Amino acid sequence: MALPRLLVRCAASVAGRSAFARRTYTAPMSELEGERARGGSVASGAVWLVGMMGAGKSTVGPVLARALGRAFVDTDEAIVASAGRSISAIFEHEGEAAFRARERAAMADAASRAAVVALGGGAIAQDGAPAWLAERGVVVYLRATPRTLCARVGDAADRPLLASLSAPERLARIEALLAAREPAYATARVVVDVDGPGANGDAPQVAARIAARLRALPDWEDG
Repeated sequence: MALPRLLVRCAASVAGRSAFARRTYTAPMSELEGERARGGSVASGAVWLVGMMGAGKSTVGPVLARALGRAFVDTDEAIVASAGRSISAIFEHEGEAAFRARERAAMADAASRAAVVALGGGAIAQDGAPAWLAERGVVVYLRATPRTLCARVGDAADRPLLASLSAPERLARIEALLAAREPAYATARVVVDVDGPGANGDAPQVAARIAARLRALPDWEDG
């Protein structure tokens, strides 16, 4: 989820879409109904940062949190701390379904705080997640093109869904994942493009743009 400089120039996409284009995570967010919504209030709820791996959520998030006077939570980091192993190790030893269950628990824990929360790329694609998140704050989508995302993730050795793929395969996989997740991302109340001048690697500028958009919301209140 980091936002490194562009280090890798990705090759052109290979033809066709993989099965990942049809991938969804079907375990329902209703499992977490015990964590009550906070009335859908932007003022008292979380600021949920969503988007693909490489969009910059973990880099922009702390800067945005400081600008808004809020705490910052990275759910991937919370999962690693709770599990005592890396995301890659969780996928390898427990499987993706177990990781998604841990992810839901991390989301529920983060929802209890009026924090800026960086979510994993597939978190909002879980069944019922868009509505669940919207009821507990405001969702902000950091949008980038597949080529930008592919360049930012580099060889993606620490990203289970991309590891061991060639550059063309990584681009094809990112395109497929983005196609599958875009309907969920599109439910975000705020969408900020992070391609182009002033976006690549410039977390303060991206955070400032997000803060301005949030403060323009009629129901926003600074903490």
